[in-house]
Amino acid sequence: MAEGSDPAAAAGNQQAPAQTFNIQKIYLKDCSFEAPQSPEVFRNEWKPQVSIDLGTETRQLAENTYEALLKITVTTRVGEEVAYLCEVQQAGVITLQGFDDNTRGALLGSYCPSSLFPFAREAIADLVGKGGFPALLLQPVNFDALYLQKQRQQASTAAAAEGNGAA
Repeated sequence: MAEGSDPAAAAGNQQAPAQTFNIQKIYLKDCSFEAPQSPEVFRNEWKPQVSIDLGTETRQLAENTYEALLKITVTTRVGEEVAYLCEVQQAGVITLQGFDDNTRGALLGSYCPSSLFPFAREAIADLVGKGGFPALLLQPVNFDALYLQKQRQQASTAAAAEGNGAA
């Protein structure tokens, strides 16, 4: 039997809309590293307190083309002093076609940041190491859970605003 001659498969392919997900480019959009207490910080006992802030953004560049942006800020303190501050913005250009709004939102809000995270983690580890500090390897992040949490917060805020507007 010739490849692609199955009428049932051909009918199934005709009914399903074509879906395209393509990562066109991954790039470091912005980064900074500051060690305001250097070199004195290297003389102190190293008992760091690390805080990590992360956020995501998306913007449409053209029809079916988006920029996904993952922002990570690591602030490391020794006592009250900032040992270092490392900020990375890892981005990607993504093509999405044939997805409904909910699926597109989940891809941009969860899957894309998950894909960008390893690159951002590597950039942070590299910057911290070049700053003369012990290795920092960020732990994995559950972007699915963060996306769902953000969706719930937006729904709650919208419901509260609707309730206040009706009063």
